[in-house]
Amino acid sequence: MATIFDVARSARVSHQTVSRVLKGDPTVGAALRERVEVAVAELRYRPSAAARALASRRTRTLGLITVGQPFFGPSSTAHGFNAAARAAGWDVTIEALERPDGTDVPEAVAALRSRDVQAVVVVAPTPEVSAAVDAALDHDVPFVMAGRVEEGLSGVGIDQGAGAALAVGHLVGLGHRGIAHLAGPAEWRDARDRERGWRDALQAAGLPEGPLVRGDWSAGSGSAAAEALHGCGATAVFCANDQMALGLLHALHLRGVRVPEDVSVVGFDDIPEAAYFTPALTTVRQDFDALGRGLLARVEQLLAPDPEAAADSLAAPLLVVRASTAAR
Repeated sequence: MATIFDVARSARVSHQTVSRVLKGDPTVGAALRERVEVAVAELRYRPSAAARALASRRTRTLGLITVGQPFFGPSSTAHGFNAAARAAGWDVTIEALERPDGTDVPEAVAALRSRDVQAVVVVAPTPEVSAAVDAALDHDVPFVMAGRVEEGLSGVGIDQGAGAALAVGHLVGLGHRGIAHLAGPAEWRDARDRERGWRDALQAAGLPEGPLVRGDWSAGSGSAAAEALHGCGATAVFCANDQMALGLLHALHLRGVRVPEDVSVVGFDDIPEAAYFTPALTTVRQDFDALGRGLLARVEQLLAPDPEAAADSLAAPLLVVRASTAAR
């Protein structure tokens, strides 16, 4: 398969000139452009982005950066955006990072630039990744974060703090006064927002903070947390995701603790299996399909001739009440 360097040698130009032609740079002279396009045709150098660039002077390709961890929320967000973009006629090229600290962002951004993406959507758990993407793109390509982001960046997400407040408010309304929190990893933005929502809702209700136990999103960490939570005096536990709630339910059952008669449990995400837990899990639902459409709408807004100023947009989650919660 021919490379950009083969095209450059055939056209007797630099590979930078070939790149400029493929990107539709109007400063390239007509003679040079013709030589490059002839070489591209003769060598059949036609990666999809280059072919569209030659035909239209602009790609219909968006980049998607994710962190390669198989958690429900990020995976569902990426899927929702990918589906919305493809339905609107965009191609999506995906770069999955291995590390949440942002150290492999420059390589991912370089790969997306080579595909001439028009904008980038970032689904990542930590502020380090968003800062690294911002630095690597250097304002050349617009990008949108999934979730609440730092000032000056553009983000579309679901209000995690409001979701936590829904969960705690439901428990308070049922008469619970000791409400513990099984939190997610401290470095994750969503985990911090859910923890903040738990604290704020307890304060608003005039209640003391119940104990906090930190997990890692897995059912195993939820099971391990049962030892610390059992006997702490709490009558309810707000779990930062449904998988940890599943592990907690299982461990409480093994200890002879009845849910919801002895302890009420609320999760977060409303994974497809949540309705089939024993008991069925009360949880906070996030509409990831709507989030995907919102991310695409924000991208297209930024690509418009007169883009509006970037601003966070946070959708409201929904509380789904099932059998794992009961009145005191």
